[in-house]
Amino acid sequence: MRNLFFGRPGLCAALACASIAAPLTSQAQTVNPGAGALPAMKVQGNARFACGGIGSDESGAMRAAMKDHPLSLLFARATGEYLANVDVTIKAAGGDTALAMRASGPVCLVDLPAGRYTVEASTEGMTKSHTVTVGRGSQTADFRF
Repeated sequence: MRNLFFGRPGLCAALACASIAAPLTSQAQTVNPGAGALPAMKVQGNARFACGGIGSDESGAMRAAMKDHPLSLLFARATGEYLANVDVTIKAAGGDTALAMRASGPVCLVDLPAGRYTVEASTEGMTKSHTVTVGRGSQTADFRF
C-alpha cells in the first residue's frame, strides 16, 4: 500500500484502519438487509401469508422475499404512497374463499396451492381485483388506489 499512496505511510495506515473498520460496520448492516425483519407467516386454511413492509428494513426484507413466494401483493395509492389496512379476499376458481384478511402493510407474501384465483382488495371505499394463476413461479399483483 506504500506505493499506492506515494510514500505517505501515515496516510496509508490511517486509510487502512478506516477501510478495515468501515466495512465491518457497513457489512453488518448490508450483508442481508432486513435479516430477521420479516413478519411471521400466518396460516388460514391451506394458505400462509405475511404482510408488512412498514419501515425501510422490513420493506427491504419483504421485497427480497417476494421471489420465494408464489404470490405477492403490493398496495399503494395512485400517487405511489404505500397503503396498509387493506381488506383482501382471495377466491379460488370455484368461488370458495381461500384467504380473507386485512393487510397490515403494503406488501403481502402469500403461499397458496397451485390454481387460478381472484384477488380482491378494498380500501378507502374503493375495490380492485386481479385474476392470478399460482404455480408458475412467483408473481405480483399490484393494487393502485
